[in-house]
Amino acid sequence: MTEMLYPFLYAGGSGLDTLLEDVRRSTREKVEEIVRLREAVLELYGEDLAACAARMADAFRSGGRLFTFGNGGSSTDAQDVAALFLNPGGSARPLPALALTTDVAVVTALSNDVGFEVVFARQLAAFGRPGDIALALSTSGNSDNLIAALREAARRGMTVVGLAGYTGGQMAETSGLHHLFTVPSSSVHRIQEAQTTIYHALWELTQRELAGEDF
Repeated sequence: MTEMLYPFLYAGGSGLDTLLEDVRRSTREKVEEIVRLREAVLELYGEDLAACAARMADAFRSGGRLFTFGNGGSSTDAQDVAALFLNPGGSARPLPALALTTDVAVVTALSNDVGFEVVFARQLAAFGRPGDIALALSTSGNSDNLIAALREAARRGMTVVGLAGYTGGQMAETSGLHHLFTVPSSSVHRIQEAQTTIYHALWELTQRELAGEDF
């Protein structure tokens, strides 16, 4: 796998200068790729991002809370989203948010006693209420536990938002989602980088909406 991603490290006999130039070229190519991808996402979803942020702002105004969740690297991103909304720093308004991936006791208990596919849906069943927000992050869009949680959120009258990659996977076929942002890439790394931009844009637009600013 590493040879496929970084073939210049396995070429052999190229010398330090050539190796460093290959690293520079590889870095430039990755930067150019993510810039193009972020521009494509903005073109695809600019209006929908604003609409989603307006819906989220309405939810927060009415006392709603944000619940985020994902697996693996997307679990870390889910925690980052919750921290961004809850503790933005500066003069930005703190908003109630919770990552459903952080309580190891709950996640392992549900996984052991029931099944990993319910670790997020069961938490939403316990904590979620109409007017709250559920935000799922995935690179493939095919995680069973995310799909189950999205369906549970829809049943509970929550605002339901998904972030996926590739072509959206099962998320794209799941009813009840109000907004789905699909990063059109097959690279997990580029997908997660673009999703970081998406949820930061959602946070900023939500803050502006709450502050009554035009955007």
